[in-house]
Amino acid sequence: MKGAGEIMLHDIHQHIDQEVRINTKTDTIFVVTAIILNLILLGVSSGLAAAAAEELGRTAAKTTSAIVLAINLVVSILINGVSVVGLLTGRATRKTLSQGLLKMYEDADVIQYYSASLLTNYMRRYIMFITIIAILGVSSILIPLVVLLTS
Repeated sequence: MKGAGEIMLHDIHQHIDQEVRINTKTDTIFVVTAIILNLILLGVSSGLAAAAAEELGRTAAKTTSAIVLAINLVVSILINGVSVVGLLTGRATRKTLSQGLLKMYEDADVIQYYSASLLTNYMRRYIMFITIIAILGVSSILIPLVVLLTS
């Protein structure tokens, strides 16, 4: 028969495991949303930049294209910023939860079954996700600007 301490330890472990799963789903939403939005904005903004550059002689059309392009660029910056902050928050949350698990496993004398190197790998994965979002975000801003300025 399990004692109250063992039951509580099991419940805490289940809760931490559930929190890690929720954290992973949230991070996936941030990454997928940022990538899709960046690719869409890259195409739309590039088209708008080309249209604005072609319509240099027509002030009203140029102004409209330039305003919409500027709005797209601001939206891109905001979405990428929120995504990066979300991932940094997710990274901190996962680190805290994983450290709690490590401590729990250590206290239960089962630490040998969970490598602390996993924590380093998780943190490295977050850096890669943030880098991908940053590269796509910068590209979705710079490419339309280059199209506009060089056309």
